Amino acid sequence: MATLSTTCSEALLAPTSAGGAALGAAVGAEAVVSFQTPLPAPLFQAMGNFIEGHPQWDQYRLLQAALAGFLLQQGVHERALTRRYIGSMFGRA
Repeated sequence: MATLSTTCSEALLAPTSAGGAALGAAVGAEAVVSFQTPLPAPLFQAMGNFIEGHPQWDQYRLLQAALAGFLLQQGVHERALTRRYIGSMFGRA
């Protein structure tokens, strides 16, 4: 498995008491959380292929858009989450 290391907005991911994520420094008005997670190789390769074909996207934007979209589909309705998702999809994140 490949390991993806990325940074997400605190609005998307809060640190856990078990240490699943580490709170990082504030960037602008947003706090930033960094985390690492193993990914199956086919998922990692598909992500790389997508980014190669869409140079305006990077791993951070892709992961934030995917995570925000998933949470919205699961019924999490928070203004900051919706704003992050729309911003990611239209290149303002």
